[in-house]
Parts: sequence; structure tokens; C-alpha cells
Amino acid sequence: MANGSDARVARLREKIARFPKTPGVYLMKDCEGRVLYVGKARDLRARVSSYFQDSSDLLHTRGPEIAHMAALVEDIDFLDCETEVEALLNENRLIKDIQPAYNERLKDDKTFPYLEITTGDDFPGVFVTRKPRIKGSKLYGPFTNVAGLRDAVNALQKVFKYRTCELDIRADDDKRRFFRPCLLHAINQCTAPCADLIDKDAYAEDIKRLRKLLNSKRSVLLRQMSREMNAAAESKCYEDAAVLRDRIKAIESLSLSGDVDQDVQPEVFFIDPREGLEKLQALLELPEPPRIVEGIDIATLQGEESVGSLVCFIDGKPFKNGYRRYKIRSVEGMDDYAMIREVIVRRYKYAAIAEELFPDVILIDGGLGQLHAALEAFEHLHRSVEVERGEAVKPAMVISLAKREELIYVQARSKPVKLARNNAALRLLQQVRDESHRFGQHYHHILRRKRTFDEDVKAGRRPPKAARKRSAATGKKISKPKKGDLLVEEDLSQLESPVDEAP
Repeated sequence: MANGSDARVARLREKIARFPKTPGVYLMKDCEGRVLYVGKARDLRARVSSYFQDSSDLLHTRGPEIAHMAALVEDIDFLDCETEVEALLNENRLIKDIQPAYNERLKDDKTFPYLEITTGDDFPGVFVTRKPRIKGSKLYGPFTNVAGLRDAVNALQKVFKYRTCELDIRADDDKRRFFRPCLLHAINQCTAPCADLIDKDAYAEDIKRLRKLLNSKRSVLLRQMSREMNAAAESKCYEDAAVLRDRIKAIESLSLSGDVDQDVQPEVFFIDPREGLEKLQALLELPEPPRIVEGIDIATLQGEESVGSLVCFIDGKPFKNGYRRYKIRSVEGMDDYAMIREVIVRRYKYAAIAEELFPDVILIDGGLGQLHAALEAFEHLHRSVEVERGEAVKPAMVISLAKREELIYVQARSKPVKLARNNAALRLLQQVRDESHRFGQHYHHILRRKRTFDEDVKAGRRPPKAARKRSAATGKKISKPKKGDLLVEEDLSQLESPVDEAP
């Protein structure tokens, strides 16, 4: 196999042999820990091992890009999932968030659809949508098969006869009795609330039964439809049997969906910053909506080139002039808590003596441990200032946001807060958290590339003459070096960042 050194392949094979034989998502990384490729698998061990088998011919089966990527892989991580649908949704989310270099699909802003039932209408409508309402609806999904979802909605409409139109139908509108219903009523697929042919309570019962079916496993309905299909086939009513077969297949496709709260698609829901700040005020019991929110995160790899990042949001929007970055000085090895304490002391030492203003909310990326580390740092800062100058100024509010479960830990509260995934306050905090993570990772990669450059210069390695000539002739910056590439002096200009390190 020509995908790398024998030692590297042997090490990867040994690691892959310990992967579970379950559905999941795998992440292939280079020597610097950057994610090169994200993929999903029905069987993680079998799928990932196929990249590194002696009989694999990636150049012809997967193309030159994947063959080149496999030669750069130094490490592989995985996220096991319960179902293949969950793996597909997680793959989509990770690709959109990470934007790996060797993934071609799913990097755009396209989203999976939802099944939406309006709850704020007198006569709820049922829709397939990629842009659900912010409120006033019950969502199911996201669904991985939009064609199957539309077929299922059409099949269920024949049973529950709900409306799928966008008309504004009100129960107190007496003019409805003069309205002419559409074709769906003529083919007995809608009870026509638009024409006052069904009252509000009777229509609500149909919607209630529909929601009960969607919340169930639908096994009873499917068994009944299967019996009807078999009976039609035995009676040689093949057209009726075929219709039932298609309906069964459509309803079975409803199981190919995720959970609205767990498989969130942030790009689907618009966030009104003002609404997010108002919800955050109520959540934290603040006297007024917070104006300034700062987020802190730590970026490190095995304790090397550890950095801290701080981002600032004013009125719910990023304020780039308030961003700060910190190269960790006093901590060696892997100790996130100590790194958080160092960043907080360095950032807020002037605010503690009233030479600067504290933000209204300080958000730490992490769980309860990270929150306790932050509070310990503020307590230490408070005591030291009291000894030197007298009374210190205490920060207004310190919270943390844990990934995956998205639990919010608030100081002086014994239990974390879990909000709905489309809650405006949670979405605002997620934006702050994700931006601090992005900013920290950017600085972390800058330092690692600088270290690589310095090591190459110290070792006396120089680029090939052809590379120098191409750079001088085109005037273009040389692309980001890969493992084994030789650096040139022009590369150093790419490693600089426009933001200076904070004191």
C-alpha cells in the first residue's frame, strides 16, 4: 500500500482494530490535529479500516483527493451513534462546523427538512419546511429523506384529512361558509375547514390523533396496513396492494429522523439579538438585559502551544476590537482549570481595581469544573486586591456552557439549566461560545505553525529551488504547508495574526 510509511499504517490499523462495530462518525486528522475529513459509517471498524488495507485502491475507488488525504492521516477519532440516521445527522453537523478540507458535500448552508404542525392556529396546518416558525408550532425531525417525508405527509393526509394550505383560517370568520374548497376536499383528502365544513373541536381531534401517531413507533398502524396489503394481493387487487405498499414505505420513512432538541441545526433558526438578551436577563435574574457578554475558551493539544481566547459581544453582536488572546505562561501540561485561572487573572486584573469595567456576563466554555476554576480565580483576584488596595470590584455574573448536552451552569445555583435548543438565550450563548472556540483555535494553529517554521530554520532545511522560483514569479503566497513540506521565508508572513497578544 502506498498511503504512507509502514509504521504509520501499522499504528493506525492497531487503533482501528479497537473501534466498535456500530454506526458512527469518524474524523481523520493530520500531524497537527487538524481534521482533514469527516465521514459516517454503518460499521465504524469496517469502514475506517477500508482506507488502510493492502488491497485498497483509493485512487480508482475514491478519487485522487481521498487518496492524497489518506497519505496525510496521522490520527483517527470516532463518535459512535445508536443509529445510522444519527450518524448522518452528526456527520452533517460536524462538516458544517469544521469545514474539513477534503469534504466536498454538506459544506454549504443546506439543511434537513422538518415536519411542522402549527399550534397557534384555530385549524392547525401540517407542512414540510426547511424554515420553521420561531414559535407557534410543533416540530418533528430533522428528516434525512425529504422525498420520503413528503410521501408520508401525503399518505397520512388521506387518513387524518388535515390541511396543508397557507390560508389564514379563523373559527370566528362567518364568511368561511361562502368559500369554495380546493381539490383536496373533492378527493376526500381534506375536511375543508376553509369552507366551514368541520368545526374547530372535530378538527382538533384529528390533529391530536396525528400527533399521537407521530410520537409513537407507528408499529400498530404499519401492521394493520400490511395485513390490508396482503389481503388485497390475495384478492388479486394488485393496484390497491401497490398503493398500500407505497404508503407503508412512506410511513416507515418517518423513522429516518433525528430529534429537534438534540440534532439542532443552528442555521435554520434566526436569532434576534434583542430577544436573546431579554431571555438571558430572565434566565440569570438580572435587573436589565445585559449589554456586554465576554466568552473565554482554552485551546491546546497535549499541553503544547496552549492559548486562551476572549471574545466580546455588545448588544448580541461580535465586537472585534474587544477580542483578546493569551499565550499560557504559567501552566505546563494538560490543566484546563489552571489555564482558565491564568486567563481570568490576566484579563480582569484592571477591572478588579476599577480601572476598567467588568462585562455584564462572563461565559466560560466548559462544565461545572471550568465554572469553579473561574470563580476561584475571581476570588483569588478579589483577595489580592483587598490586601493591596482595599475593597475590590466583583464581577456581575459568571456562567459556563457545557458542550453536547448544552447545560448552563450558573454561579450560586446547585443544578444546571437546560433550555430548549431553539431558545434565544441558549442560541446567543452558543454563538459566544463557538466564536471564542474559533478564535482560540486560530491562534493555537498560528503558534504551532510558527514553531514548525522555527524548527525547520534551526535545522537548516530550505525549500527546493523550483518552489522559490514559482513564488517569485507568481507573487502568490505559498499554501499552508503539509507534513514533509519545506518552508520558505514567505511562509512566515502567513503565520502572523492582526491581533496582538494581550498582556
